[in-house]
Amino acid sequence: MTYKRWFIQTALIAGAALAAIAALVIIIDPFFQYHAPLEGFPYQVDNQLSQNPGMARHMTYDSVLLGSSMTVNFETDWFYEEMGLRTLKLSYNGAYPRDISNIMAQVEQSGQPLRHIFLGVDLASYTGGTTETKYPLPDYLYNANPADDVAYWFNKDVLLDYIIKPMIEREPTDLSSVYSSEESLKGCYSRAYVLANYTIPEANEAWFPEDMFIEDLEANLQANILPVIEACPETQFTIFFPPYSVLYWYEYIQNNQMDAVMYEYQYFMEKLLVYDNVRLFFFPGEERIVCDLDLYADTGHYNQSINRYMTECFVSGEHRVTQENYREELRQMRSMIDAYDYEALFAGSSDREER
Repeated sequence: MTYKRWFIQTALIAGAALAAIAALVIIIDPFFQYHAPLEGFPYQVDNQLSQNPGMARHMTYDSVLLGSSMTVNFETDWFYEEMGLRTLKLSYNGAYPRDISNIMAQVEQSGQPLRHIFLGVDLASYTGGTTETKYPLPDYLYNANPADDVAYWFNKDVLLDYIIKPMIEREPTDLSSVYSSEESLKGCYSRAYVLANYTIPEANEAWFPEDMFIEDLEANLQANILPVIEACPETQFTIFFPPYSVLYWYEYIQNNQMDAVMYEYQYFMEKLLVYDNVRLFFFPGEERIVCDLDLYADTGHYNQSINRYMTECFVSGEHRVTQENYREELRQMRSMIDAYDYEALFAGSSDREER
């Protein structure tokens, strides 16, 4: 009887402890699976895969910002200041088209009418499979099966890193700047830093057809992007191409793929410009940005001033491409990339290293 009593008492204590942990996770809900953030709790929002779906379903917003790491340094407060939009940032580093489709499915579940969707497009990510995601998704946070939630309730990282640690550190939550890399890359935005970490690619003598990317691009548009646009005819879409640096394009030049990527841009534009609820903005041809390596931390990632500039362009209309000007925008970009003196850039870098 003593052993039986001990076993029952131990089981009750263990059950109570587990119930308390589950209750704490549900009440605080650091991944926002059941409700919006509690007022005053210092949430740590730094996990795109785990926190985006809950935010999409339970936050209050009228527009969303979607895309890769090229979008993380936007401050959503800017969209309110410039356009009166309450914008939710739902970025995924290295986002594939399927990642965009997946998070939009969560947005739709919220039932909130959307005034605006901002989407940054990295065409290199549109050449993979239509069901590929950049990283494996924690399915229990994306599906509607409540039985899966035990993986959330009894998760050591959730308890320690997203409940107990924030309660101790008490850092205020700033949802406008979630996922930003600006602070972590501080000191890295410079020509010297970019060149010091750059390996000059060897020339590739192989020939590649101009349409080498089109089959995959078309498949991803049909499976992941166009259905979102067509399902939201009353929503304004602002789709933009980020301004990678000239060094990003030099790799395409060395690989003999520059013709193919330019045709990919053209194809994408022609497919999207037919929609009345879509505006396209093209930044890769902005010479003062893409040729200034002091604005970059690597070949593609620019500092936050560029995100602010793009936000202002969404209002002013600068760099918007239309049926009338898209070919000229592409021509100007190609001329700039071809005319750039890469040899002088690399020679200058070598001279500084020798000194």
